[in-house]
Amino acid sequence: MKKFLRSPAVQAFLGLMLAGYLILIRRTTRWTHVGLEKVEPTLNSDQGAIGLFWHGRIPLCLGIGQVWWKKPKLRCLVSPSSDGEFIAQALARARFPAIRASSAKKGDSAKARAVVAAFREAMTWVGDGGVLIVTPDGPRGPNEVIASGSLQIAKRTGAPVFLMGLAAAPAIQLDTWDKVMFARPFGRGATVWEGPFHVPRDADDAQIESLIAEWSALLSDATRRAEKLVARRAD
Repeated sequence: MKKFLRSPAVQAFLGLMLAGYLILIRRTTRWTHVGLEKVEPTLNSDQGAIGLFWHGRIPLCLGIGQVWWKKPKLRCLVSPSSDGEFIAQALARARFPAIRASSAKKGDSAKARAVVAAFREAMTWVGDGGVLIVTPDGPRGPNEVIASGSLQIAKRTGAPVFLMGLAAAPAIQLDTWDKVMFARPFGRGATVWEGPFHVPRDADDAQIESLIAEWSALLSDATRRAEKLVARRAD
C-alpha cells in the first residue's frame, strides 16, 4: 500500500485533489484576521520573515496566503516524505512553492546532508527578503510543540517571526496525531496573528529551549482564540 501511495501518478493525483480543496476553501470562506496590524510593517518592507502555524491546519493555509502574497517572495518548508511530496505539489499549485526539509534520523547521512542543504536554502531565502512559512511541529510531532529548526533560521538571519493561529467553522477535525482540521466550504475562517518575535543572535541552547516552550504556548493560545472566534460567528 505504501509503495502504491508513493508512486508518482498517485502523488500527482493527491496533489491535484488537495490543491483543488485548498483553493475552494480560500475562495468560499469568509476570513477574519485579528492582529493583522502587527505584520503590516513587514509586509510593506523588503525584510524577510518567518511565519509559523500548526501542522494540523495545513488545509486552511491559504487563509494566510492571501495576506503573505503581498510580499513578492513566498515559500514554505515541507517534509521530503511521501506525504510531503503530494502536499508540496498541492501547495505549489496554490502559489506556495516549497523548500523540502525535515529532521534526519540518527545515522541517516544522506538525509542529514539533504536537511543541511535545505536549511541553507531556507536561510538564504529569508536573508534575501523572502517569507518562509513553517509548520514547526511537523512532519511527525509531537502535536503543537515547536521544533528548533525554525528558531535556528530566525537566529541566524535575524528575521522576525510571526505566529498564526488558524481555525475555521464548520469543519471536520480528524483523530490524527496533529488533529488535522478540514473546513467545509462557505464557512468562516479566522487567523490570530502574534509577533513580531526575534531570536537573539547570541541565544544559547537553553535560551532556544525557553523560547520553544514560550512560543509553543503562544501559538496554541492563538489557535484556540481563532477557534473561539469562528465558533461565536457560526453561532
